[in-house]
Amino acid sequence: MPSKAIVSEVSTLSCSNSWRNYYFLKIVTEDGIVGWSEFDENFGSPGVGHIIRELSHRLIGQSAHFHEHIREDLRNVTRPGSGGVVGQAIGAIENALLDVKAKALDVPCHVLLGGKMRDKIRVYWSHCVSYRTRTEHFPPGIRDESGVRQIAREVREKGFSALKTNIFHYDEAGRIEGWSPGFSRPHEPGRNVERRTRKDLRKHLQIMREEAGPDIDILLDLNFNGKTEGYLSFLREIEDLDLFWVEIDTLDPRALAYIRSKSRHPISSCETLIGLQQFLPFFREQAIDVAIIDTPWNGVWQSLKIAAAAEAHEINVASHNFYGHLCTMMNAHFSAVVPNLRIMETDIDRIAWDGEIFTHEPEIKDGYLIVPDRPGWGTEPVEAALAKYPPSPMIDMPKRTPIPRLAI
Repeated sequence: MPSKAIVSEVSTLSCSNSWRNYYFLKIVTEDGIVGWSEFDENFGSPGVGHIIRELSHRLIGQSAHFHEHIREDLRNVTRPGSGGVVGQAIGAIENALLDVKAKALDVPCHVLLGGKMRDKIRVYWSHCVSYRTRTEHFPPGIRDESGVRQIAREVREKGFSALKTNIFHYDEAGRIEGWSPGFSRPHEPGRNVERRTRKDLRKHLQIMREEAGPDIDILLDLNFNGKTEGYLSFLREIEDLDLFWVEIDTLDPRALAYIRSKSRHPISSCETLIGLQQFLPFFREQAIDVAIIDTPWNGVWQSLKIAAAAEAHEINVASHNFYGHLCTMMNAHFSAVVPNLRIMETDIDRIAWDGEIFTHEPEIKDGYLIVPDRPGWGTEPVEAALAKYPPSPMIDMPKRTPIPRLAI
């Protein structure tokens, strides 16, 4: 007879990821089953762990088998502040309960989610160039055009079929610098897109194409780094280039639908949305070609509902995934079961101890992630290893360019 999976303990753990922290939720049942999820406090979400701890007493004595019942209770008691870090906390709880339930039934999570439709998932190499400009964390560091060319070749040589890159400026000596005013690098609240930025982006994409070769799909992430006028100017600059998609973050579905109507490239978006209701206006407006779903934020069970709504609007989905290996496994189980999957994000450049702090690393062969069949998510944090790399309070929020001091 399977375990009743009655929750007895709820706790959060964290460790350093050198330039940010990893965060985990641990749920223990009365009969000793341990369920895990990974959440994040770095991507504009400080305080998720605090909210989990504030809500944890409502889980004690409940069965993880009834995770939807628990989630609705948590949604009800937080309704006035729904979304944001509250929504992410509930998503983390849902994901840990799914891990408990799958382990109680001795099945991989994808079985709970309806059963896998695919054994392997096409992935793209995310933050290609971006991470290696953090030279103290991701060797070999990239400081100039030669490093950009080297990593583009590496993508092809290592068997990947797709990469995603960002916006960079190049100076006269070929040195590069990232440009993301949407994240205060630099501080430019107008998020205006000037001629130099457009020309440098075109140069960057052409370099990546030259070195990666004609058969590698190139994805471009513009994030929140513009407004409608600026995004359109980017699209005009690069309209003749061969791109898999252009990723744009804007919270106005009609504005994004207008941008999409002017774009020669497919448009992806929605990675920062929480809950089906936030996604629906983008589906109804046909604002996107691909809906990017953050399953650690939304909870994998809820993400299936979002993917089903996208399918009803003839829209494919992709997984937002730039966290640790546990998040990658959670996204892998989601990606294995949804029929309308386009592709899955993953980071190939990793910190030195990533393999040490998880029981299993994702298996990637020829640009595909192999779906794990171990019980639950298929990996867990190693608590003794986490203790070796204590979290730093100085990096809970990523460092940004200091805001200029204004004259009084």
